[in-house]
Amino acid sequence: MKTLAIIISLFAMSILPSSNSIYQFTMTSIDGDEISLDQYKGKVVLIVNVASKCGLTPQYEDLQKLYDEKSKDGLVILGFPANNFAGQEPGSDDEIESFCKKNYGVTFPMFSKISVKGDDMHPLYQFLTEKDKNGVIDSSVKWNFQKYLINKEGVLVDMIAPSKSVLNDDVRAQIEDLLK
Repeated sequence: MKTLAIIISLFAMSILPSSNSIYQFTMTSIDGDEISLDQYKGKVVLIVNVASKCGLTPQYEDLQKLYDEKSKDGLVILGFPANNFAGQEPGSDDEIESFCKKNYGVTFPMFSKISVKGDDMHPLYQFLTEKDKNGVIDSSVKWNFQKYLINKEGVLVDMIAPSKSVLNDDVRAQIEDLLK
């Protein structure tokens, strides 16, 4: 009987989203579709809060380059527009999507604008920034283009500072290790 309970428990853990993973969240794509993050199981995920009118906006180019190089290896980049810093993402979802495609050729998944800090912080970002929820680190979103690196099991691994490019050797090495 004890063996059966263990098997049932392991089975449930394999099909139910873990509370310490991103798989528990369903987000709205920039096109308005509901996307369960559990569709990214088995992939390395980079979550980035983005903005169109920021000094760091050219990082879209680096993000797209990395996505082009590594998506076939199992990397997915998820862009979350946010207007939390100096009003640098004032556009609608349609305007943001058009800007990203026209100026940077963005093809990685983009999501509807959310809040990444403050009283109206989205639950995904509450999870990413609170150790008691993610089990790894406490952090605060300092600015646009802060990145959260997630392993193939949907568990937070690290926070990458807004000013650090994803093409940085250390960041690339960290991603490569997770893709193995």
